[in-house]
Amino acid sequence: MSQTCLEMLGINKLKEGDTYYSVMTGNTMSLGHGAAFSANSPIDGAVLSSFLNATPEQLDEVSAELKAAFKALRTIPAPRRGELVRRIGEEARKYKHELAQVISLEAGKIMAEALGEVQEWIDVCDFAVGQSRMLHGLSIVSERPGHRMMEQWQPLGPVAVITAFNFPMAVWSWNAMLGLICGDPILLKPSEKAPLCALAMYQIAQNVLADMPDIPKASVSVMIGDRDLGEAIAASETFPLVSATGSTAMGRAVAQTVAARLGRSLLELGGNNAMIVSDTADLDLALRAIVFSAAGTAGQRCTTLRRLICHDDIVDSLVSRLEKSYSSLPIGNPLTEGTLVGPLIDAGSYQRMQAALESAKQQGGEMVCGGERVTEGVPQGGYYVKPAIVRIAHDAPIVHEETFAPILYVLTYTDFAEAVEIQNEVPQGLSSAVFTESMREAEFFMSPAGSDCGIANVNIGTSGAEIGGAFGGEKDTGGGRESGSDAWRNYMRRTTNTVNYGGDLPLAQGIVFE
Repeated sequence: MSQTCLEMLGINKLKEGDTYYSVMTGNTMSLGHGAAFSANSPIDGAVLSSFLNATPEQLDEVSAELKAAFKALRTIPAPRRGELVRRIGEEARKYKHELAQVISLEAGKIMAEALGEVQEWIDVCDFAVGQSRMLHGLSIVSERPGHRMMEQWQPLGPVAVITAFNFPMAVWSWNAMLGLICGDPILLKPSEKAPLCALAMYQIAQNVLADMPDIPKASVSVMIGDRDLGEAIAASETFPLVSATGSTAMGRAVAQTVAARLGRSLLELGGNNAMIVSDTADLDLALRAIVFSAAGTAGQRCTTLRRLICHDDIVDSLVSRLEKSYSSLPIGNPLTEGTLVGPLIDAGSYQRMQAALESAKQQGGEMVCGGERVTEGVPQGGYYVKPAIVRIAHDAPIVHEETFAPILYVLTYTDFAEAVEIQNEVPQGLSSAVFTESMREAEFFMSPAGSDCGIANVNIGTSGAEIGGAFGGEKDTGGGRESGSDAWRNYMRRTTNTVNYGGDLPLAQGIVFE
């Protein structure tokens, strides 16, 4: 397996012997002090990298550097911080193909999707650069004569970003690029399944910081470690904000730990996303959206389509067409041109998929197609599967769970309001979609009585959100919002200022205290 991309990015310099550094703050690079672990490629199971876990004790040392970096970064004008982000975007653009290769090697994404993820990082940089000149508050009318009120947004402090394997660069960039323009140093704790992606992003940022001596190098830092490190980060007073992406169980643990010290948490957790297909829908359009949303990234997106809610009159026809489309999906090495479905991340993911399919059968589900492991024509050692379609009742318990694999549950409805109820009955609330040519159905879907998700799409799939909109969901998805819109406010603190330019001292609410 070629690792030229690692050499071109300079990643192979970030190690001692055969072990990569686990602690990198710009000023300090060192091995972890914890147990050894290896990251394997989902493509063929080959060992890609070896690390020693960074420890909570090492976090104490890094925290001191982050606090010092914050004192300097918070006073640097926001447009200058925006210049840092602009240059990071240009550096990412320069190495776009190599960065995508690292994603494919570690996360198993096909190259088209990996290139799209790097482009997302670049696009977020462009967005953040513009936002760096618009960190504005409000001018507020005062009730007191001779007074003026206004609102300002100030840098918050060091921000910790805990990411998952499936979007190792995009999720970091949503947080880091906005956090940097807001004046916050960023500490990344990546998934142990994608540590080389973290090293690549660190190296890109440090290439830029080397030419900007006025900005602390510790503004972009990385620590690679296990759950003990994550728990220490969540408990640390150093971080007024912890942004965490992963399972709902992980998010609950982070939220409770951060809340215990009255910190903030920004959570992007599980999704159990649904698409309603109306009897008025353009089925050709819907078919294309379903296949990408359900089978893309081997079902390992938080926005993957997991529940297809079809009108009774069209379900048989649509399922027949889906089965035909699924049978022709090219499954194999994600680095090979033409592949559309790569591997699951590891054996555990495959086992969870098989357990979910068995549960579906026991709960009355009818297997339409897929679910089998693919062993021919694919690299040996990886876990390649045929995306599965299961017809099942909407209230089957397994349908209300998220399995991070390409399983599409097909449900049916008669009345549109019933379809919306079915969509909303699960604990998760990330992404949703409806395919319909009816204006009434579309508007109802987006109304207060419609989808209860953070993302509600009409005539497009559940996956593939643009960076300009705030990304996130409700209920067990955690309530966080990242990337576009006003998500930048997560990384700042709000101050309300009142200026008395008169000669008297009137009190608010007409209080007299004399």
